[in-house]
Amino acid sequence: MARPRKFDEQTVIEAARRQFNETGYHGTSVDDLSRATGLSKGSLYGAFGDKEALFQRVFDEYCTAAEEGAAALVQGPENEALDRIRAWLAAPVAGPNRRGCLLARGTAELAWENDAIAARSHAAFESLFASCRQLVEQAQAAGHIDADADAAVLGGLIVATHRGLEALAKAGVDPATLQRIATTAVDSFARHPTSRSG
Repeated sequence: MARPRKFDEQTVIEAARRQFNETGYHGTSVDDLSRATGLSKGSLYGAFGDKEALFQRVFDEYCTAAEEGAAALVQGPENEALDRIRAWLAAPVAGPNRRGCLLARGTAELAWENDAIAARSHAAFESLFASCRQLVEQAQAAGHIDADADAAVLGGLIVATHRGLEALAKAGVDPATLQRIATTAVDSFARHPTSRSG
């Protein structure tokens, strides 16, 4: 009869995520994971499988959280959709994470060699695109973005800008510069109040 686990699985997952985010997949050894999580190698293997399986679990949970965060932006009144877009683009400016985004890091490091990571990454970005497209459509319905604009393309632009701002924040770019970029990105497709009645 197997002995019950004496650790909180989610706490271990979060510790492993921090380690992978700090040193990357290839730069992280099982010994590193053992130290970070406080579990022996045997316990790690028994609970999560090998290093690749653990990373895929961590990466999948991170992607899911990113998808859910973007999907939550769609909830709310149409006339506030543009404000939610601005707020999402301002997030990397207001609270830059110098470790950066595991979705971006894992994709850059592993997608070219690991089909499972490539597929999960692609699915995550498709989900982000869909949420941002819906935000644009809401803003269009409210008259804050030109109704003739391609909502899918603008949604992709928002995702690409957000990803870029996260990378720049990680590099230590001045927050004021990041804010100007975020503001200009939205202003490039937002309708000015004086033009809405025209």
